[in-house]
Amino acid sequence: MPTDTLPGPLRFLVFGAALRADSSNVRLASLVARLISDTGAAVDLAHMRDFDMPLYDGDMEAGEGLPPGALALRDRLEQCDAFVISSPEYNASVPGVLKNAIDWVSRVRPQPFKTKHALLVSASPSLIGGNRGLWALRVPLEHLGTRVYPDMFSVANSYQAFAEDGTLTDPGLQQRLTETVSGFLSLVEADVRYVCLERRWYEFLGDRTEAAITQRAEK
Repeated sequence: MPTDTLPGPLRFLVFGAALRADSSNVRLASLVARLISDTGAAVDLAHMRDFDMPLYDGDMEAGEGLPPGALALRDRLEQCDAFVISSPEYNASVPGVLKNAIDWVSRVRPQPFKTKHALLVSASPSLIGGNRGLWALRVPLEHLGTRVYPDMFSVANSYQAFAEDGTLTDPGLQQRLTETVSGFLSLVEADVRYVCLERRWYEFLGDRTEAAITQRAEK
């Protein structure tokens, strides 16, 4: 006789896109991972150094294939239902090490970024909290088919933003982060759990996932 089985926990990859061990974005990634874990979801907390790889080189790819760091990121993306990137802002844009990782992994087929949900967060000593870098980061991810959560989260004045227990010193900001993560998790759960809903992602009114324009980076 058929039996009902409970679904396994949702799986999230969370990583800070900075190489420095004491980076504010590493701390923010840890905080987001804790908030997700507290809901009962499974969290794979990673560090950018887990995905060490050379600068993208088409000749290297042709001769040697993808480097181990790119394959490691590919594997961990494939094992998650959604991912969170806590990214620094370098000169109002994306850190080179993160863009390079995205470029390498974009060469994988099938494309592991496609249809994955992503939450983008940032911590920066600037007054706008790295928000400009997050807008730049959306571009390659959405081009590759990632469903980037609309509400991004930024922490300004990051050198004074974290308490000793890893939470944010500003209670209002901590609450907003908690609510942002909660909203993101609800969206991922709806997409993963409610299989009766047909998946669709619209770039603009009338566009469908099978339309040629949405397949430009997904083949």
